[in-house]
Amino acid sequence: MPVNFVFSHYGAKDAALHHYTKSFRGFSAMLRPDQAAKLAESDSVLSVFESKTNKIHTTHSWEFLGLNNLKQNNRLSMYSTSNIIVGVIDSGIWPESKSFNGYGLGPVPAKFKGECLTGENFTLSNCNRKIVGARFYSTGFEAENGPLESFNRTFFRSARDSDGHGTHTASTIAGSPVDNVSLFGVGRGTATGGAISARLAIYKACWFSLCSDADILAAFDDATNDGVDIISMSLGPDPPQPIYFEDANSIGSFHAFQKGIVVSASAGNSFFPSTAGNVAPWILTVAASTMDRDIQTNIYLGNSKVIKGFSINPLKMESFYGLIAGSMAAAPGITSKSASFCKNNTLDPNLIKGKIVVCTLEILTDNRREKGIIVKQGGGVGIILVDALAKDVEIQFELPGTLIGQEEAAELQVYMTAQMNPVATIYQTITVLPTKPAPEMAMFSSMGPNVITPDIIKPDITAPGVNVLAAWSPVATDATAGRSLDYNIISGTSMSCPHVSALAAIVKSSHPSWSPAAIKSAIMTTATILDNTQSFIRRHPNDTQTSPFDYGSGHINPAAAIDPGLVYDFGSNDIIDFLCSIGASPAQLKNLTGHMIDCKNTPTSPYDFNYPSIGVSNMKGNMSVHRTVTYFGKGPSVYKAEVDYPAGVKVSVIPSELRFENPGEEMSFRIDFTPYETSNGDFVFGALTWTNGNHRVRSPIGLNVLSV
Repeated sequence: MPVNFVFSHYGAKDAALHHYTKSFRGFSAMLRPDQAAKLAESDSVLSVFESKTNKIHTTHSWEFLGLNNLKQNNRLSMYSTSNIIVGVIDSGIWPESKSFNGYGLGPVPAKFKGECLTGENFTLSNCNRKIVGARFYSTGFEAENGPLESFNRTFFRSARDSDGHGTHTASTIAGSPVDNVSLFGVGRGTATGGAISARLAIYKACWFSLCSDADILAAFDDATNDGVDIISMSLGPDPPQPIYFEDANSIGSFHAFQKGIVVSASAGNSFFPSTAGNVAPWILTVAASTMDRDIQTNIYLGNSKVIKGFSINPLKMESFYGLIAGSMAAAPGITSKSASFCKNNTLDPNLIKGKIVVCTLEILTDNRREKGIIVKQGGGVGIILVDALAKDVEIQFELPGTLIGQEEAAELQVYMTAQMNPVATIYQTITVLPTKPAPEMAMFSSMGPNVITPDIIKPDITAPGVNVLAAWSPVATDATAGRSLDYNIISGTSMSCPHVSALAAIVKSSHPSWSPAAIKSAIMTTATILDNTQSFIRRHPNDTQTSPFDYGSGHINPAAAIDPGLVYDFGSNDIIDFLCSIGASPAQLKNLTGHMIDCKNTPTSPYDFNYPSIGVSNMKGNMSVHRTVTYFGKGPSVYKAEVDYPAGVKVSVIPSELRFENPGEEMSFRIDFTPYETSNGDFVFGALTWTNGNHRVRSPIGLNVLSV
């Protein structure tokens, strides 16, 4: 057999770490660069590339999404997800969590061919009718980073989760209902997954928040042959996104797509444009947004004004305390600016003792909890941290503390300047709902455009990913108070991804014969771009305008996704045609597919790929784009086109009406674009919506008009 993939960087097959034998053929090994280069010259080797490291991306959410109403109205009763198996590639699972009891579930679906792999503190009894399989992979990680034991951190050489992340994502997908769950009383309610009767197959490929390509690909190799229906992957590489042919996530997910498996993956938490990851068109790429719940830890000033803050603060302040800015409490020899960041050995204990210290961030990635520790060690009684991410990242400090945004910081500064002896107290955390506007895009959520194939708008979709309460690993103790947690509140596209994975499971149970592309289309074309004030979704915290490069097709709408009306479908051959259209070489295609493939003499245009969104990254004058939709409805139906025009571009749809008689019918149409002004290097956006009065099938349009 030819060898497809060789990972890592130090002699060859005798030193193999993983053999990939199921969905694709290959192995990973530790090779020196010269050995890798020599191996790549062999006629029997398809490709060699270095294994990279991926990073993990981190109750009320399902109610916010309207899933509870669907259950109450019995609209989900006919769509039991008990035959749906979701594979979760992550940091493992804490099987004793109440969220993973298998009560009321029937036997494990016969289609599942996986196994419950035993290991450290993990026995066969840890699998049940909810956790139907469990595997773990560390060979790649240890080859690249050293033995697990060298990290001096709690871990289990098994599928048992010591980080909490995998437990959180798995319970968000398919956790059983657990009543009266909260984090120190915050967010109290019933914790539940979206697809509560779905089964979970666990593939632990991440250790200490890091995931080796070699291990991820081994997990994909197993998952795609174990019989899972959905793969959820809340992890990805740091920007920039690698090309699809050298990216384990893209390669593994392509083989999953070929097997009819939907792969849902997080877009990343990199804040800025052009940083979205997991952008292959066969992956459902998920951004993160807020829900209509605030978790507030407010500040009560001495003048009776209240400043809104955000944190998890179960600690009670009994009285008012003096306020001091870190910049005004510099230790000898330390500048005011350095002291404002409240880092080690920068604050004078004599000045902060018995006071609430106001600190700032030096860089966005500062360790926020550590600042609280420094203040406490210096004798401070509280911390107020000025943080642009205040609302999006809930922190618990070792002492009473809260995070405030720039607007609140300005108000606080006015008070502290006006008073000779400013005082305040920090309240305990309260849960506020419903709040408006919601959703808002999270500040941290990675944005498009797609840096690999810009004609494919990414991310695809957004879902709740801010302050999500779900199950946790009790050995992953809270880093600030040393408490053992069974449930935790965290944020990230890692949290939004499992919401979409659960929705994919629901749609799959509703339409078992649908392809991964059809399920993806149903979720995308039924999404909404409006918040709960019926205004366009904005970006937090500065209330800035958003676009499909923030949220893709919009915010998920489970009720509509079950019955989309029309779907845009595509298969593996369509993907190959698309990759040929962007210049993929035979060697690259063989690396991705495992087979020798020749492109057609006349490849299709990349913008004619039958994707649910419509993107043209290089528009020069008039052009046409083609799409095909498949009808899924009852009886005859007529769909009419509605267009939201991109700025500077005329749009016509031919035909403007689609008449269907029977389910399964396909109809094609053409979209003619006539630009009359350039877009100055930026994309302009619009939308095409097909509607029959009951269904609205919406596709965002993104155009980069270079010339008219």
